[in-house]
Amino acid sequence: MEQHGKRIVIVGGGIAGLCAGVYAQKCGYQAEVLEMHDMAGGLATSWRRSGYTFETCLHWLYGSDPKGRMYAQWKEVFDIERLTFVHPEEFARIETDRGETLKAYTNIDRLEAEMLARSPRDAAEIRRFASEVRRLAKFRIPDPTAGWSSNLLTMLHDLPYMPLFQKIVGTSCAEYGKRFTDPLLRSFFGAGEMGRLSAIALFLSFVWLGTGDASYAIGGSQAIIRLIEQKLVSLGGKVRFGAKVNRILVQNGAAAGVQLASGEIVSADWVISAADGHATIYELLGGKYTSKQIDKFYNEFELFPSYLQVSLGVAMDLAQQPSISTRLLDVPLLVDPITELPQISFRFFHFDPTFAPEGKTAVTCFLPTFNHDYWVQLHKNDPAGYHAEKQRIAEAVIAILERKVPDIRAAIEVIDVATPATVIRYTGNWKGSMEGWFLPPGSRFRPLPNTLPGLRQFMMVGQWVLPGGGLPSGPMTARPAIQAICRQDHVPFLPRKQDTLKPLASPPMSFPPLQKH
Repeated sequence: MEQHGKRIVIVGGGIAGLCAGVYAQKCGYQAEVLEMHDMAGGLATSWRRSGYTFETCLHWLYGSDPKGRMYAQWKEVFDIERLTFVHPEEFARIETDRGETLKAYTNIDRLEAEMLARSPRDAAEIRRFASEVRRLAKFRIPDPTAGWSSNLLTMLHDLPYMPLFQKIVGTSCAEYGKRFTDPLLRSFFGAGEMGRLSAIALFLSFVWLGTGDASYAIGGSQAIIRLIEQKLVSLGGKVRFGAKVNRILVQNGAAAGVQLASGEIVSADWVISAADGHATIYELLGGKYTSKQIDKFYNEFELFPSYLQVSLGVAMDLAQQPSISTRLLDVPLLVDPITELPQISFRFFHFDPTFAPEGKTAVTCFLPTFNHDYWVQLHKNDPAGYHAEKQRIAEAVIAILERKVPDIRAAIEVIDVATPATVIRYTGNWKGSMEGWFLPPGSRFRPLPNTLPGLRQFMMVGQWVLPGGGLPSGPMTARPAIQAICRQDHVPFLPRKQDTLKPLASPPMSFPPLQKH
């Protein structure tokens, strides 16, 4: 790989930091990613417990269709063809304690038929929903990180579908669900906190699921992370673990490197922060390079909630269960003093053979909460109370699961509970947020500036730049950042440049041998 001698230091080894490193190496820079922990991925992670792997990130990878635009962008940063994708016919199942069920099929025709069978009196609204999903399948999402000129053809193509798109963007999932009289259908569209999301999130999910552009990758999020990490190293880049950055160094108004917690100085021509946005601006840079607009974002804009996750290693083959089971509760689950959940969801990872020994199943339950500080303070000031609360949550979740699988308790071999304190400790993510900026109905899907006022030779990438977060925010923010750096340095931007180094000798990804949390 032809090098021109310029160095880029990247703070944070999550997906955005790794993607930035790959793009930088392809353009002739020497990239070094500094990660404070012993593995890459950040929020895109899983961990091992007594033979089980517990995933906390990946439901699907948007961009799994080889004919799609996002697939081509993934190929710029890793060998996506090495992944094995699973595309279930039934994505999820909504259930009640009274035995009522609704199967959420990935095929819109089957989903429509399932809904009609469930509630014939809602036939008109059901058919309208299915028709709108089919219509939006023709909609092409503009690249939010590109300018209007780059998106011109896309916008012209989208003109016939724009009124429908804007109508759905301005409606919350819960509001859309009110069109239906059947309680189960209403819950399908958004009970609980996620019902406040724009309905476009649900619509696009079923568009992508229906077209095969949203599939689960065997091995979970870490299978993806490891392949990007391998690509970076094969190109000559470096990833250094246990390298916590305490300060971004600035000389004459330009970023000049970083200082690690150990005191070591790492000099660079450019610094890219793929770390937490709040920590970057107000801690690593001391709040010296901000503005009223930036301060308003971090003081006033809403975040996605943090979460707890109860993970269970079960000595049972649960292949008869749906991959996701959302349980509507007659009595809400008390998560913490200000969080009650009217429903909870279980994920049965029987479709990923790398997550449990044969005949056994990894099961997880994800519990959102905005009360992150309760768990942080409890962990800090009352370890015994913190442990007791984790046990209480685990017992409550198992009791609910028992109503679905009556003989499951005796088969549970592993119980693991992660809280917002865990999320913050391992990722440094502000308030333990799962995906950064929340997108309420009517939000304009536009990225924040990836530079800071008064600071040269510096860029930001990741979910704090692109509202909505998710794995695609990695390459979608890393690409324009490196493109802008190349432009300033008068260096060719070569995102599709072929490797000139021999790829690492390694077998196809099977499962991540991780220890986390």
